[in-house]
Amino acid sequence: MVVGDVTTGTDVLIIGAGPAGYVAAIRAGQLDMDVTLVEKEAYGGTCLNHGCIPSKALITATDIAHEAATAEEMGIHADPAIDLAGMVEWKDGVVDQLTGGVEKLCKANQVTLLEGTATFDDEHTVRVSHSGEGQGSETLEFENAIVATGSRPIEIPNFEYGDEPILNSRQALALDSVPDSMVIVGAGYIGMELATVFAKLGTDVTVIEMLDSIMPGYDDDLKRPVKQRANDLGIEFEFGYTASEWHDSDDDGVRVVAEPAPENDDSDAALELDAEKVLVAVGREPVSDTLALEAAGIETDERGIIETDSHARTSAEHIFAAGDVAGEPMLAHKGSMEGKVAAEVIAGEPSAIDHQAMPAVVFTDPEIATVGLTESEAEADGFDPVVGTFPFRASGRALTTGETDGFVKIIAEESEGYVLGASIVGPEASELVAELGLAVELGATLEDVASTVHAHPTLSESVMEAAENALGHAIHTLNR
Repeated sequence: MVVGDVTTGTDVLIIGAGPAGYVAAIRAGQLDMDVTLVEKEAYGGTCLNHGCIPSKALITATDIAHEAATAEEMGIHADPAIDLAGMVEWKDGVVDQLTGGVEKLCKANQVTLLEGTATFDDEHTVRVSHSGEGQGSETLEFENAIVATGSRPIEIPNFEYGDEPILNSRQALALDSVPDSMVIVGAGYIGMELATVFAKLGTDVTVIEMLDSIMPGYDDDLKRPVKQRANDLGIEFEFGYTASEWHDSDDDGVRVVAEPAPENDDSDAALELDAEKVLVAVGREPVSDTLALEAAGIETDERGIIETDSHARTSAEHIFAAGDVAGEPMLAHKGSMEGKVAAEVIAGEPSAIDHQAMPAVVFTDPEIATVGLTESEAEADGFDPVVGTFPFRASGRALTTGETDGFVKIIAEESEGYVLGASIVGPEASELVAELGLAVELGATLEDVASTVHAHPTLSESVMEAAENALGHAIHTLNR
């Protein structure tokens, strides 16, 4: 039976149930608004289903196996057997628990859930097409809307994801057997995280990158331990090349042809690399082209990003955008914050977006985490920064874990000591950065951080010691 086109109304329409959309929906429900959340695929979006959560689950699992296999120094001798299908099944269970929780929380906050694809008819109306044969569509009128449709992996010419040996990150995370070899196109954070995962599973990994180093945008001192660990894992790099085409090889694999990048002055010869699988990880692009935004009077930039102000509002006064579709940085926690702000602004609350203390984390080995300003950014903003560092090799707790690569760096304004930012590379960087993010958010000083008693032995003592180093009286490292 075909469901007829019916018209309903809502105070707040939210398109997309990822970290930006579902958080906005729950917050709007808490503020006693009538909320409708439209999702075309799976609650939790890419992050919970195909990105942040599944990748971190596999990173954790492969870390455990690798640590067990390389712990002879601790007197542990093991040869773990990897069952990737079992690992993926466990990962899927984690995902199912979280996505089911999202659905329950939305319903508990009286959010109406609709499955389908939303497109704008005009500035106050969308058409929701329901998936499945004979499911029809319905028209939804709204007072305010929040667009939170997220992003998708970028395709490059001649490497379409529908071709079986060519994978995007989502497909790579769903493999049920370990490839013998893999070429990864792109050495950004996604490429480097997955390169580490598959190398620890025993895959021979080669990374092609058009630039001359991994993870552009991060300082060299942060990237250096990650690159060294990748080398130790046997990951090979071909810098200054772009993947141009592929074809079947003689051994039932694939042969990738890589041409020198325009900036590569050292070579004019193409590379040919053989592998069982090819993972393309060159970045993500916003999903905005499916919405018929022009019908609502909303324009995007050349990348498809919806431009917003500090209240997450688009060029249309009553339509907001949050998350990846609203541009960089494409981080789940940034999207959640923007979703909350949008919901609160719609409810008349005095809320605004502040990226000053927005952390960024890369779950490589070792992890990288940053928040606030770097030293060069502080100087460019007119500050006279003072910098303190503490190496993990001087941390008693790091030594007891066997993970001593990296350091904590804290940047502060010299005259008053206000913390401006921090960078960490090393064990548990993703957790340690929270304290420094709070310091930036609260306008804490070096003295505040240094005089806060940190439990011993912990990795967090390294934060205290970095602050003391900036003040010139660190105990467990030489002072500047």
